[in-house]
Amino acid sequence: MELTVYLAGQIHDDWRETIKQLAQEKGLPLTFVAPQTNHDRSDNIGEAILGNQPSKVYKDEAASKINNFRTQVLMEKADIVIALFGEKYKQWNTAMDASQAISLNKPTIIVRPDSLIHPLKELSEKANVTVETIEQAIDVIHYVYE
Repeated sequence: MELTVYLAGQIHDDWRETIKQLAQEKGLPLTFVAPQTNHDRSDNIGEAILGNQPSKVYKDEAASKINNFRTQVLMEKADIVIALFGEKYKQWNTAMDASQAISLNKPTIIVRPDSLIHPLKELSEKANVTVETIEQAIDVIHYVYE
């Protein structure tokens, strides 16, 4: 049984590649999808498709609509959502994606450090599972196959 996993979270490091490698090492038949991880592409997609916008506000609005469309399509196709919350970057998009996944009744795993226990307490309570590391998230999925 192959499952599709949506990887929600910051796009500033290679955590997605690490999680893919961990899944491969365990022989898990997973397909991974994610938000656009090319920051410039994500920021400029509205103008790339719709043309120049009259201000930064409209540029961001156009990009947001197209990025949200992409996220919705991929998340609705996903079987599982992993939402990574780290300590270094603001996590607004991750929180939005995790909330959307929970609203869609997608099995959701939240990965968050100890420092974010309090700020994420309500979201963690709504998720199916909350763990501290991506290794633990992969172990949760691995358990599905036992």
